[in-house]
Amino acid sequence: MTAAGAPPVRSAAHLLAWGVALPAAAGAAAVLGFAPFYAWPVPIASLAVLFLAWSRSGSPLQAAISGCAFGLGLNLAGVSWVFVSLHQFGHMPAVLAAAATFLFCAYLALFPAAAGWVAHRLSPPRTPFALAAMPAAFVLCEWVRGWLFTGFPWLVVGYSQVPASPLAGYAPVLGAYGVSLAAAIAAAFLAAFAGSPAWSRRRAVLAGAFVALLAGGAALRAVAWTWPSGEPVPVALLQGNVPQSLKWREDVRERTLRDYFAQAVQSPARVVILPETALPAFLDLLPAGYLDALRQHAREHGKDILVGAVERNAAGGSFDYWNSVVRIGAGAQASYRKRHLVPFGEFIPPGFGWILAVLKIPLTDFAHGEAGQAPLAAGGTTWAVAICYEDIFGEELIAALPQAGVLLNVSNDAWFGESLAADQHLQFSQMRALETGRWMVRATNTGVTAAIDGTGRVVARLPQFTQGALAASPVPHAGATPFVRWGNLAALALAAAVLAVAALKRATLR
Repeated sequence: MTAAGAPPVRSAAHLLAWGVALPAAAGAAAVLGFAPFYAWPVPIASLAVLFLAWSRSGSPLQAAISGCAFGLGLNLAGVSWVFVSLHQFGHMPAVLAAAATFLFCAYLALFPAAAGWVAHRLSPPRTPFALAAMPAAFVLCEWVRGWLFTGFPWLVVGYSQVPASPLAGYAPVLGAYGVSLAAAIAAAFLAAFAGSPAWSRRRAVLAGAFVALLAGGAALRAVAWTWPSGEPVPVALLQGNVPQSLKWREDVRERTLRDYFAQAVQSPARVVILPETALPAFLDLLPAGYLDALRQHAREHGKDILVGAVERNAAGGSFDYWNSVVRIGAGAQASYRKRHLVPFGEFIPPGFGWILAVLKIPLTDFAHGEAGQAPLAAGGTTWAVAICYEDIFGEELIAALPQAGVLLNVSNDAWFGESLAADQHLQFSQMRALETGRWMVRATNTGVTAAIDGTGRVVARLPQFTQGALAASPVPHAGATPFVRWGNLAALALAAAVLAVAALKRATLR
Protein backbone atom coordinates (compact mmCIF):
# COMPACT_ATOMS: atom_id res chain seq x y z
CA MET A 1 0.00 0.00 0.00
CA THR A 2 1.18 3.55 -0.69
CA ALA A 3 0.77 6.61 1.52
CA ALA A 4 -2.52 7.42 -0.18
CA GLY A 5 -3.81 3.98 0.59
CA ALA A 6 -3.95 2.73 -3.01
CA PRO A 7 -1.92 -0.13 -4.47
CA PRO A 8 0.79 0.68 -6.99
CA VAL A 9 -0.29 0.58 -10.58
CA ARG A 10 0.84 -2.59 -12.33
CA SER A 11 -1.20 -3.09 -15.47
CA ALA A 12 -0.46 -1.22 -18.68
CA ALA A 13 -3.97 0.22 -18.78
CA HIS A 14 -3.70 1.59 -15.26
CA LEU A 15 -0.21 2.89 -15.96
CA LEU A 16 -1.47 4.75 -19.01
CA ALA A 17 -4.48 6.15 -17.15
CA TRP A 18 -2.86 7.14 -13.85
CA GLY A 19 0.65 7.65 -15.15
CA VAL A 20 -0.08 9.78 -18.24
CA ALA A 21 -3.70 10.51 -19.21
CA LEU A 22 -5.10 11.73 -15.89
CA PRO A 23 -2.07 13.89 -14.97
CA ALA A 24 -2.05 15.43 -18.46
CA ALA A 25 -5.76 16.21 -18.26
CA ALA A 26 -5.33 17.60 -14.75
CA GLY A 27 -2.49 19.84 -15.92
CA ALA A 28 -4.57 21.21 -18.79
CA ALA A 29 -7.54 21.79 -16.47
CA ALA A 30 -5.33 23.74 -14.04
CA VAL A 31 -5.19 26.59 -16.58
CA LEU A 32 -8.77 27.39 -15.55
CA GLY A 33 -7.41 28.69 -12.26
CA PHE A 34 -5.55 31.46 -14.03
CA ALA A 35 -6.94 34.61 -15.61
CA PRO A 36 -9.26 35.23 -17.33
CA PHE A 37 -11.11 32.30 -15.70
CA TYR A 38 -10.01 32.72 -12.05
CA ALA A 39 -11.45 29.32 -11.02
CA TRP A 40 -9.01 29.00 -8.12
CA PRO A 41 -10.21 25.59 -6.75
CA VAL A 42 -9.36 23.84 -10.04
CA PRO A 43 -5.53 23.91 -9.71
CA ILE A 44 -5.82 22.52 -6.18
CA ALA A 45 -7.91 19.62 -7.48
CA SER A 46 -5.51 19.19 -10.40
CA LEU A 47 -2.54 18.91 -8.07
CA ALA A 48 -4.47 16.39 -5.97
CA VAL A 49 -4.81 14.21 -9.07
CA LEU A 50 -1.08 14.54 -9.73
CA PHE A 51 -0.21 13.61 -6.16
CA LEU A 52 -2.50 10.59 -6.32
CA ALA A 53 -0.70 9.54 -9.50
CA TRP A 54 2.64 9.94 -7.76
CA SER A 55 1.46 7.94 -4.74
CA ARG A 56 0.37 5.13 -7.10
CA SER A 57 3.67 5.13 -9.00
CA GLY A 58 5.79 2.04 -8.62
CA SER A 59 9.11 3.81 -9.15
CA PRO A 60 10.68 7.30 -9.33
CA LEU A 61 10.67 6.98 -13.12
CA GLN A 62 6.90 6.43 -13.18
CA ALA A 63 6.44 9.46 -10.93
CA ALA A 64 8.65 11.52 -13.25
CA ILE A 65 6.58 10.46 -16.27
CA SER A 66 3.39 11.51 -14.49
CA GLY A 67 4.94 14.85 -13.57
CA CYS A 68 6.04 15.38 -17.17
CA ALA A 69 2.52 14.62 -18.42
CA PHE A 70 1.08 17.13 -15.95
CA GLY A 71 3.59 19.76 -17.05
CA LEU A 72 2.88 19.17 -20.73
CA GLY A 73 -0.86 19.48 -20.17
CA LEU A 74 -0.46 22.68 -18.16
CA ASN A 75 1.93 24.43 -20.52
CA LEU A 76 0.52 23.29 -23.85
CA ALA A 77 -2.85 24.63 -22.70
CA GLY A 78 -1.57 27.74 -20.92
CA VAL A 79 1.60 28.83 -22.75
CA SER A 80 0.56 28.13 -26.34
CA TRP A 81 0.78 31.89 -26.98
CA VAL A 82 4.51 31.30 -27.61
CA PHE A 83 3.46 30.03 -31.05
CA VAL A 84 1.70 33.35 -31.74
CA SER A 85 4.80 35.33 -30.78
CA LEU A 86 7.12 33.20 -32.90
CA HIS A 87 4.95 32.74 -35.98
CA GLN A 88 2.65 35.73 -36.25
CA PHE A 89 5.05 38.41 -35.06
CA GLY A 90 8.47 36.74 -35.24
CA HIS A 91 7.68 35.44 -38.77
CA MET A 92 9.02 31.99 -37.99
CA PRO A 93 7.55 29.33 -40.33
CA ALA A 94 4.51 27.65 -38.77
CA VAL A 95 6.09 24.20 -38.60
CA LEU A 96 9.21 25.52 -36.89
CA ALA A 97 7.15 27.70 -34.53
CA ALA A 98 4.95 24.73 -33.56
CA ALA A 99 8.01 22.56 -32.95
CA ALA A 100 9.72 25.28 -30.92
CA THR A 101 6.59 25.82 -28.83
CA PHE A 102 6.27 22.10 -28.11
CA LEU A 103 9.95 21.83 -27.17
CA PHE A 104 9.64 24.84 -24.89
CA CYS A 105 6.60 23.31 -23.17
CA ALA A 106 8.47 20.00 -22.90
CA TYR A 107 11.36 21.83 -21.23
CA LEU A 108 8.96 23.39 -18.73
CA ALA A 109 7.46 19.93 -18.09
CA LEU A 110 10.85 18.70 -16.88
CA PHE A 111 10.38 20.55 -13.60
CA PRO A 112 7.24 18.75 -12.36
CA ALA A 113 8.88 15.59 -13.70
CA ALA A 114 11.90 16.25 -11.48
CA ALA A 115 9.56 16.98 -8.57
CA GLY A 116 7.86 13.60 -8.99
CA TRP A 117 11.19 11.81 -9.12
CA VAL A 118 12.51 13.59 -6.01
CA ALA A 119 9.29 13.15 -4.04
CA HIS A 120 9.16 9.42 -4.79
CA ARG A 121 12.82 8.95 -3.87
CA LEU A 122 12.43 10.80 -0.58
CA SER A 123 8.96 9.66 0.44
CA PRO A 124 8.96 6.66 2.75
CA PRO A 125 5.95 4.49 1.98
CA ARG A 126 3.08 4.10 4.43
CA THR A 127 3.92 7.31 6.35
CA PRO A 128 2.50 10.84 6.26
CA PHE A 129 5.77 12.03 4.73
CA ALA A 130 4.84 10.37 1.44
CA LEU A 131 2.30 13.11 0.71
CA ALA A 132 4.13 15.81 2.69
CA ALA A 133 7.18 15.60 0.41
CA MET A 134 5.15 16.05 -2.77
CA PRO A 135 4.09 19.69 -2.24
CA ALA A 136 7.59 20.61 -1.10
CA ALA A 137 9.27 19.02 -4.12
CA PHE A 138 6.73 20.55 -6.50
CA VAL A 139 7.25 24.10 -5.17
CA LEU A 140 11.04 23.85 -5.02
CA CYS A 141 11.08 22.77 -8.66
CA GLU A 142 8.76 25.68 -9.52
CA TRP A 143 11.30 27.97 -7.92
CA VAL A 144 14.18 26.44 -9.88
CA ARG A 145 12.19 27.02 -13.08
CA GLY A 146 11.88 30.65 -12.00
CA TRP A 147 15.63 31.34 -12.13
CA LEU A 148 17.36 28.69 -14.27
CA PHE A 149 18.51 30.11 -17.64
CA THR A 150 17.27 33.58 -16.51
CA GLY A 151 13.99 32.00 -15.36
CA PHE A 152 10.42 31.58 -16.56
CA PRO A 153 8.04 31.62 -13.56
CA TRP A 154 4.93 31.76 -15.74
CA LEU A 155 1.89 29.81 -14.45
CA VAL A 156 3.36 29.29 -11.00
CA VAL A 157 0.41 27.66 -9.23
CA GLY A 158 0.33 30.31 -6.51
CA TYR A 159 -0.78 32.92 -9.03
CA SER A 160 -3.98 30.98 -9.64
CA GLN A 161 -5.14 31.77 -6.11
CA VAL A 162 -5.14 35.55 -6.63
CA PRO A 163 -7.23 37.45 -5.80
CA ALA A 164 -10.26 35.50 -4.51
CA SER A 165 -8.89 32.36 -2.85
CA PRO A 166 -8.45 32.35 0.95
CA LEU A 167 -4.95 31.02 0.27
CA ALA A 168 -4.04 34.39 -1.29
CA GLY A 169 -3.76 35.64 2.29
CA TYR A 170 -0.38 33.93 2.52
CA ALA A 171 1.04 36.12 -0.30
CA PRO A 172 2.14 39.11 1.85
CA VAL A 173 3.94 36.68 4.16
CA LEU A 174 5.39 34.02 1.87
CA GLY A 175 5.02 35.38 -1.67
CA ALA A 176 3.84 33.56 -4.77
CA TYR A 177 5.84 30.42 -3.99
CA GLY A 178 4.41 30.37 -0.48
CA VAL A 179 0.91 30.48 -1.94
CA SER A 180 1.96 27.66 -4.27
CA LEU A 181 3.09 25.69 -1.23
CA ALA A 182 -0.24 26.32 0.52
CA ALA A 183 -2.19 25.25 -2.58
CA ALA A 184 -0.03 22.14 -2.96
CA ILE A 185 -0.48 21.23 0.72
CA ALA A 186 -4.24 21.63 0.32
CA ALA A 187 -4.00 19.31 -2.70
CA ALA A 188 -2.04 16.78 -0.65
CA PHE A 189 -4.82 16.81 1.98
CA LEU A 190 -7.36 16.14 -0.78
CA ALA A 191 -5.25 13.32 -2.22
CA ALA A 192 -4.83 11.71 1.19
CA PHE A 193 -8.55 12.14 1.86
CA ALA A 194 -9.40 10.39 -1.42
CA GLY A 195 -7.09 7.51 -0.58
CA SER A 196 -8.36 6.98 2.96
CA PRO A 197 -11.12 4.59 4.03
CA ALA A 198 -14.58 6.10 4.04
CA TRP A 199 -15.83 7.55 7.34
CA SER A 200 -12.41 7.04 8.95
CA ARG A 201 -10.88 9.22 11.64
CA ARG A 202 -8.05 9.98 9.24
CA ARG A 203 -10.49 11.57 6.83
CA ALA A 204 -11.89 13.75 9.59
CA VAL A 205 -8.39 14.94 10.53
CA LEU A 206 -7.52 15.67 6.89
CA ALA A 207 -10.76 17.58 6.35
CA GLY A 208 -10.07 19.62 9.47
CA ALA A 209 -6.52 20.37 8.35
CA PHE A 210 -7.78 21.45 4.92
CA VAL A 211 -10.30 23.84 6.46
CA ALA A 212 -7.69 25.18 8.89
CA LEU A 213 -5.29 25.90 6.03
CA LEU A 214 -7.92 27.93 4.18
CA ALA A 215 -9.04 29.65 7.39
CA GLY A 216 -5.45 30.66 8.15
CA GLY A 217 -5.16 32.33 4.76
CA ALA A 218 -8.50 34.07 5.20
CA ALA A 219 -7.41 35.40 8.61
CA LEU A 220 -4.18 36.77 7.16
CA ARG A 221 -6.16 38.68 4.54
CA ALA A 222 -7.55 40.81 7.37
CA VAL A 223 -4.07 41.96 8.42
CA ALA A 224 -3.06 45.46 7.23
CA TRP A 225 0.66 45.11 6.55
CA THR A 226 1.06 48.59 5.01
CA TRP A 227 -0.64 51.97 5.39
CA PRO A 228 -1.40 55.01 3.22
CA SER A 229 1.48 57.50 3.08
CA GLY A 230 -0.05 60.25 0.97
CA GLU A 231 -3.00 61.49 -1.00
CA PRO A 232 -4.26 59.59 -4.06
CA VAL A 233 -2.28 60.45 -7.20
CA PRO A 234 -4.39 61.13 -10.31
CA VAL A 235 -2.86 59.15 -13.17
CA ALA A 236 -3.71 58.49 -16.80
CA LEU A 237 -2.67 55.11 -18.22
CA LEU A 238 -2.46 55.37 -22.00
CA GLN A 239 -3.24 52.44 -24.28
CA GLY A 240 -2.26 53.21 -27.86
CA ASN A 241 -3.44 49.92 -29.41
CA VAL A 242 -0.76 49.99 -32.11
CA PRO A 243 -0.65 46.61 -33.90
CA GLN A 244 2.69 44.89 -33.36
CA SER A 245 3.02 44.16 -37.07
CA LEU A 246 2.81 47.90 -37.83
CA LYS A 247 4.52 49.45 -34.83
CA TRP A 248 7.97 49.99 -36.33
CA ARG A 249 6.90 50.90 -39.85
CA GLU A 250 7.92 54.36 -41.02
CA ASP A 251 4.44 55.21 -42.30
CA VAL A 252 2.87 54.38 -38.90
CA ARG A 253 5.48 56.00 -36.65
CA GLU A 254 4.37 59.61 -37.20
CA ARG A 255 0.75 58.80 -36.41
CA THR A 256 1.76 56.89 -33.26
CA LEU A 257 3.86 59.79 -32.01
CA ARG A 258 1.09 62.26 -32.77
CA ASP A 259 -1.58 60.17 -31.01
CA TYR A 260 0.46 59.69 -27.83
CA PHE A 261 1.38 63.38 -27.75
CA ALA A 262 -2.28 64.37 -28.05
CA GLN A 263 -3.35 61.94 -25.30
CA ALA A 264 -0.58 63.16 -22.99
CA VAL A 265 -1.31 66.87 -23.32
CA GLN A 266 -5.09 66.47 -23.17
CA SER A 267 -5.05 64.48 -19.93
CA PRO A 268 -5.68 66.44 -16.72
CA ALA A 269 -3.89 63.78 -14.65
CA ARG A 270 -0.88 64.63 -12.52
CA VAL A 271 1.04 61.63 -13.87
CA VAL A 272 0.62 60.41 -17.45
CA ILE A 273 2.06 56.97 -18.22
CA LEU A 274 2.81 55.57 -21.67
CA PRO A 275 3.36 51.82 -22.34
CA GLU A 276 6.59 49.95 -22.99
CA THR A 277 8.44 51.31 -26.06
CA ALA A 278 5.40 53.47 -26.82
CA LEU A 279 7.54 55.86 -28.85
CA PRO A 280 8.76 53.72 -31.79
CA ALA A 281 12.18 55.31 -32.25
CA PHE A 282 15.39 55.83 -30.33
CA LEU A 283 14.82 58.63 -27.85
CA ASP A 284 17.56 60.76 -29.44
CA LEU A 285 16.12 60.25 -32.93
CA LEU A 286 12.62 61.50 -32.23
CA PRO A 287 11.42 64.39 -34.41
CA ALA A 288 13.02 67.73 -33.52
CA GLY A 289 11.21 69.40 -30.66
CA TYR A 290 9.01 66.41 -29.74
CA LEU A 291 10.48 65.83 -26.28
CA ASP A 292 10.94 69.57 -25.69
CA ALA A 293 7.23 70.16 -26.37
CA LEU A 294 6.27 67.35 -23.95
CA ARG A 295 8.64 68.72 -21.34
CA GLN A 296 7.35 72.26 -21.67
CA HIS A 297 3.74 71.09 -21.39
CA ALA A 298 4.57 69.01 -18.30
CA ARG A 299 6.27 71.94 -16.58
CA GLU A 300 3.52 74.40 -17.41
CA HIS A 301 0.79 72.11 -16.08
CA GLY A 302 2.62 70.63 -13.09
CA LYS A 303 2.54 67.06 -14.33
CA ASP A 304 5.03 64.26 -14.89
CA ILE A 305 5.01 62.11 -18.02
CA LEU A 306 6.50 58.61 -17.83
CA VAL A 307 7.40 57.47 -21.32
CA GLY A 308 8.22 53.95 -22.48
CA ALA A 309 11.09 54.47 -24.92
CA VAL A 310 14.41 53.10 -26.18
CA GLU A 311 17.45 54.97 -24.91
CA ARG A 312 20.88 54.60 -26.44
CA ASN A 313 24.39 55.73 -25.72
CA ALA A 314 27.48 55.64 -27.94
CA ALA A 315 30.40 53.76 -26.40
CA GLY A 316 33.59 52.90 -28.23
CA GLY A 317 32.12 53.59 -31.62
CA SER A 318 29.07 51.35 -31.07
CA PHE A 319 25.70 51.89 -29.43
CA ASP A 320 24.30 50.33 -26.30
CA TYR A 321 20.55 50.67 -26.01
CA TRP A 322 18.09 50.10 -23.20
CA ASN A 323 14.41 49.38 -22.82
CA SER A 324 13.53 52.30 -20.54
CA VAL A 325 10.88 54.30 -18.75
CA VAL A 326 11.87 57.98 -18.96
CA ARG A 327 10.44 60.66 -16.68
CA ILE A 328 9.74 64.03 -18.29
CA GLY A 329 8.66 66.84 -15.98
CA ALA A 330 9.75 69.77 -13.90
CA GLY A 331 12.94 68.19 -12.63
CA ALA A 332 15.88 66.72 -14.46
CA GLN A 333 15.10 63.88 -16.84
CA ALA A 334 15.47 60.49 -15.17
CA SER A 335 14.96 56.92 -16.32
CA TYR A 336 14.60 53.32 -15.24
CA ARG A 337 16.33 50.80 -17.53
CA LYS A 338 15.07 47.25 -17.78
CA ARG A 339 17.31 44.77 -15.98
CA HIS A 340 15.72 41.37 -16.64
CA LEU A 341 15.64 40.88 -20.39
CA VAL A 342 13.65 38.31 -22.39
CA PRO A 343 15.92 35.67 -23.97
CA PHE A 344 15.64 35.66 -27.78
CA GLY A 345 13.25 38.62 -27.62
CA GLU A 346 15.52 41.29 -26.09
CA PHE A 347 18.89 39.58 -26.07
CA ILE A 348 20.41 36.59 -27.82
CA PRO A 349 22.20 34.13 -25.50
CA PRO A 350 25.78 33.25 -26.45
CA GLY A 351 25.91 30.65 -29.22
CA PHE A 352 22.44 31.43 -30.57
CA GLY A 353 23.29 34.22 -32.99
CA TRP A 354 22.07 32.06 -35.85
CA ILE A 355 18.48 32.45 -34.63
CA LEU A 356 18.45 36.02 -35.93
CA ALA A 357 18.22 34.55 -39.42
CA VAL A 358 14.95 32.86 -38.46
CA LEU A 359 13.29 35.43 -36.17
CA LYS A 360 12.49 38.84 -37.64
CA ILE A 361 12.25 40.77 -34.36
CA PRO A 362 13.49 44.38 -34.08
CA LEU A 363 15.86 45.36 -31.29
CA THR A 364 17.01 41.96 -30.07
CA ASP A 365 20.25 43.02 -28.39
CA PHE A 366 19.34 45.33 -25.52
CA ALA A 367 21.81 46.11 -22.77
CA HIS A 368 20.91 45.20 -19.18
CA GLY A 369 20.01 48.03 -16.85
CA GLU A 370 22.02 48.33 -13.66
CA ALA A 371 20.95 46.56 -10.49
CA GLY A 372 19.84 48.70 -7.58
CA GLN A 373 18.22 51.49 -9.58
CA ALA A 374 16.37 53.99 -7.42
CA PRO A 375 12.58 54.28 -7.72
CA LEU A 376 11.35 56.96 -10.12
CA ALA A 377 9.88 60.08 -8.52
CA ALA A 378 6.71 61.41 -10.14
CA GLY A 379 3.52 63.09 -8.97
CA GLY A 380 4.80 63.61 -5.45
CA THR A 381 5.53 59.93 -4.77
CA THR A 382 7.99 57.23 -5.82
CA TRP A 383 7.38 54.35 -8.22
CA ALA A 384 8.87 50.86 -8.32
CA VAL A 385 9.09 50.22 -12.06
CA ALA A 386 8.95 46.88 -13.86
CA ILE A 387 9.03 46.69 -17.64
CA CYS A 388 7.09 43.90 -19.36
CA TYR A 389 7.63 40.51 -17.74
CA GLU A 390 9.97 41.85 -15.06
CA ASP A 391 6.93 41.93 -12.80
CA ILE A 392 6.70 38.12 -12.79
CA PHE A 393 9.91 38.11 -10.71
CA GLY A 394 8.55 39.19 -7.36
CA GLU A 395 11.82 39.02 -5.48
CA GLU A 396 13.40 41.45 -7.95
CA LEU A 397 10.61 44.02 -7.69
CA ILE A 398 10.87 44.24 -3.90
CA ALA A 399 14.41 45.62 -4.27
CA ALA A 400 12.78 49.07 -4.68
CA LEU A 401 10.75 48.66 -1.48
CA PRO A 402 9.81 49.94 1.02
CA GLN A 403 11.04 53.22 -0.51
CA ALA A 404 8.55 53.16 -3.39
CA GLY A 405 4.93 54.02 -2.66
CA VAL A 406 3.34 52.62 -5.85
CA LEU A 407 4.18 49.81 -8.27
CA LEU A 408 4.25 50.47 -12.01
CA ASN A 409 4.34 48.03 -14.90
CA VAL A 410 4.57 49.09 -18.55
CA SER A 411 4.16 46.33 -21.13
CA ASN A 412 3.63 45.58 -24.78
CA ASP A 413 1.62 42.36 -24.71
CA ALA A 414 0.70 42.84 -28.36
CA TRP A 415 3.31 40.14 -28.96
CA PHE A 416 0.83 37.58 -27.63
CA GLY A 417 -2.05 38.41 -29.95
CA GLU A 418 -5.55 37.40 -28.86
CA SER A 419 -4.37 34.70 -26.44
CA LEU A 420 -4.57 34.07 -22.70
CA ALA A 421 -1.19 35.68 -22.07
CA ALA A 422 -2.25 39.28 -21.46
CA ASP A 423 -4.86 38.27 -18.85
CA GLN A 424 -2.39 35.89 -17.23
CA HIS A 425 0.14 38.72 -17.05
CA LEU A 426 -2.47 40.92 -15.36
CA GLN A 427 -2.98 38.25 -12.69
CA PHE A 428 0.75 38.14 -12.01
CA SER A 429 0.64 41.90 -11.42
CA GLN A 430 -2.22 41.28 -8.98
CA MET A 431 0.09 38.97 -7.05
CA ARG A 432 2.78 41.67 -6.90
CA ALA A 433 0.27 44.13 -5.43
CA LEU A 434 -0.86 41.59 -2.83
CA GLU A 435 2.70 40.56 -1.91
CA THR A 436 3.77 44.14 -1.30
CA GLY A 437 0.58 45.75 0.01
CA ARG A 438 0.78 48.43 -2.66
CA TRP A 439 -1.20 49.63 -5.63
CA MET A 440 -0.01 48.46 -9.02
CA VAL A 441 -0.85 50.41 -12.17
CA ARG A 442 -0.27 48.99 -15.65
CA ALA A 443 0.02 50.86 -18.95
CA THR A 444 0.08 48.54 -21.95
CA ASN A 445 -0.06 48.89 -25.70
CA THR A 446 -3.03 46.61 -26.41
CA GLY A 447 -4.06 45.51 -22.90
CA VAL A 448 -4.54 44.72 -20.16
CA THR A 449 -4.22 48.33 -18.95
CA ALA A 450 -5.45 48.35 -15.36
CA ALA A 451 -5.25 49.68 -11.82
CA ILE A 452 -4.92 47.18 -8.97
CA ASP A 453 -5.23 48.00 -5.28
CA GLY A 454 -3.12 46.58 -2.45
CA THR A 455 -5.46 43.62 -1.96
CA GLY A 456 -4.84 42.43 -5.52
CA ARG A 457 -8.27 43.56 -6.74
CA VAL A 458 -8.58 45.12 -10.20
CA VAL A 459 -10.42 48.38 -9.57
CA ALA A 460 -10.40 49.64 -13.18
CA ARG A 461 -9.31 48.39 -16.59
CA LEU A 462 -9.60 49.20 -20.27
CA PRO A 463 -10.97 46.75 -22.82
CA GLN A 464 -8.24 45.03 -24.79
CA PHE A 465 -7.43 46.10 -28.36
CA THR A 466 -8.91 49.56 -27.94
CA GLN A 467 -7.28 52.96 -27.80
CA GLY A 468 -7.93 54.96 -24.68
CA ALA A 469 -6.75 56.46 -21.40
CA LEU A 470 -7.61 54.88 -18.06
CA ALA A 471 -8.02 57.32 -15.19
CA ALA A 472 -7.04 55.99 -11.77
CA SER A 473 -5.98 57.36 -8.39
CA PRO A 474 -3.52 54.98 -6.72
CA VAL A 475 -2.83 55.66 -3.05
CA PRO A 476 0.87 55.58 -2.10
CA HIS A 477 1.63 53.22 0.77
CA ALA A 478 4.46 52.90 3.27
CA GLY A 479 5.66 49.98 5.33
CA ALA A 480 6.78 46.51 4.39
CA THR A 481 5.03 43.17 4.32
CA PRO A 482 6.97 40.16 5.62
CA PHE A 483 7.56 39.12 1.99
CA VAL A 484 9.17 42.49 1.23
CA ARG A 485 11.54 41.91 4.13
CA TRP A 486 12.61 38.34 3.44
CA GLY A 487 11.53 37.55 -0.13
CA ASN A 488 11.21 33.89 -1.09
CA LEU A 489 13.47 32.70 1.72
CA ALA A 490 10.71 31.70 4.15
CA ALA A 491 8.69 29.69 1.61
CA LEU A 492 11.77 27.93 0.29
CA ALA A 493 13.03 27.18 3.79
CA LEU A 494 9.69 25.58 4.70
CA ALA A 495 9.70 23.43 1.57
CA ALA A 496 13.35 22.44 2.02
CA ALA A 497 12.75 21.53 5.67
CA VAL A 498 9.90 19.18 4.73
CA LEU A 499 12.08 17.45 2.14
CA ALA A 500 14.94 17.16 4.62
CA VAL A 501 12.68 15.54 7.22
CA ALA A 502 11.31 13.16 4.57
CA ALA A 503 14.85 12.20 3.55
CA LEU A 504 15.84 11.57 7.18
CA LYS A 505 12.72 9.50 7.76
CA ARG A 506 13.48 7.47 4.67
CA ALA A 507 17.01 6.84 5.90
CA THR A 508 15.76 5.57 9.28
CA LEU A 509 13.49 3.04 7.57
CA ARG A 510 16.29 1.41 5.62
